[in-house]
Amino acid sequence: MIASARQQWLASPRRDLLAGTVVALALIPEAIAFSIIAGVDPAVGLYASVIIAVTIAFVGGRPAMISAATGAMALLMVGLVRDHGLEYLFAASILCGVFQIIIGLLKLGRYVRFVSRSVMTGFVNSLAILVFMAQLPQLIGANWQTFALVGAALAIIYGLPRLTKAVPASLVAIVAVSAFAMLTGVDVRTVGDMGQMPTSLPMFHLPVVPLTWETLTIIGPIAATLAFVGLLESLLTASLIDDITDTPSDKDRETRGQGIANILSPLFGGMAGCAMIGQSMINVTSGARGRLSTLWAGLFLLFLILVLQPWVARIPMAALVAVMIVVSLGTFDWKSVTQIRSIPLQSTVVMLATTVTVVLTHDLSKGVMLGVVLSAVFFMRKVGKTLVVTEIETPVEGVLRYRVAGQLFFASADLFTASFEHHGHPVEVEIDMTGAHLWDLTGAAALDKVVFRYRRQGAVVRVLGLNAAANSLIARVGQFEKVHLPAGEGAH
Repeated sequence: MIASARQQWLASPRRDLLAGTVVALALIPEAIAFSIIAGVDPAVGLYASVIIAVTIAFVGGRPAMISAATGAMALLMVGLVRDHGLEYLFAASILCGVFQIIIGLLKLGRYVRFVSRSVMTGFVNSLAILVFMAQLPQLIGANWQTFALVGAALAIIYGLPRLTKAVPASLVAIVAVSAFAMLTGVDVRTVGDMGQMPTSLPMFHLPVVPLTWETLTIIGPIAATLAFVGLLESLLTASLIDDITDTPSDKDRETRGQGIANILSPLFGGMAGCAMIGQSMINVTSGARGRLSTLWAGLFLLFLILVLQPWVARIPMAALVAVMIVVSLGTFDWKSVTQIRSIPLQSTVVMLATTVTVVLTHDLSKGVMLGVVLSAVFFMRKVGKTLVVTEIETPVEGVLRYRVAGQLFFASADLFTASFEHHGHPVEVEIDMTGAHLWDLTGAAALDKVVFRYRRQGAVVRVLGLNAAANSLIARVGQFEKVHLPAGEGAH
């Protein structure tokens, strides 16, 4: 246990601290922007980013993943803030955290594994596109100096690793471009132009809302949606970081950790948040692998906004835009496009449907849920077609024997019933189910249907080879072993 904790915290402290520094710098404009989207003061998003990052460093299940205020969550808060005010947002955020802890205690976080690779690819690509699109307002209508600084920052980010990887190239780019802009006084937009940053430490604060059923009906639906979207983005981001770092994460612990963080955040003036794919990618691509990077990102963010605020306010947005452009380009799965002809059509459809839906709606949950449903439909169609019913020749006239192999459930039930010959008047029918598995009520009903058809023709029907699970299902819902038609019934 001690060795594991040391590995998660102190395996590479220098890289974690440097990566966390880059993340903290990039968090400021995004936290302010997300606050504006939600309709609250910039301090709410900044405080949330500090509290959530620091908390999740200790209680989260995925080392090196960054959680803070996010756009996906902010979009869901707009109506609540507009109609009921900030205090109701704090209350909804706390309830969101409670829901997430309950989900974590029920160990439901592990079921993220049912999200297919195609949905994951669509999720990653859509967020990469949204990260890139989020930078466009800083570039549209900007002067040539802004584009020049973006170009210079990109040149440093891509060029420096060829000389040295001792320091994250993104950090060098931010420092170099900021120093140049401050020394020359070039006219470009800065972090300070995004909004006023707080000047004091976050203070403990209980939401001022009436403890009534009406309040619960107001914040309940929003809290449940926030909990679902936040966990979906967090767990999918955790799976992505798992793949990049080739290390496992504890999805149930991450689920509980997100809940704890979202309870603490509003108690100190912040809003609910979740994992951030952009900042997490900055962190791991800068070399971070431990919890120290997440903790330092939160602490250094607080130091930046309280102590170094005058300097931070002068950082040109062009430098941070360049960092996020690199993140978006690095996050996008280019193989999903270049190898699209070699990828199965159904996988491509799922990936594109997920990507397009998220990009058009800016709603992660809609895109992922559509992708999951399509994946399930395609999977069931594919599995349903694997059912094979083979007629075995017998030397005895009037005796039919069939061997069934595959999965019998609602998607293959029609194929199953259509595979038997029901003409003539067989005396005996044997159906060997040894190589098949019966899954559901529809499958049991299909077997009943076939048996009763033959019995109506006067045949004696025997069903062989049902496994224990199938026998249990038939005992509960099947009819062919309970109802025996008199010989010849229905033949007239």
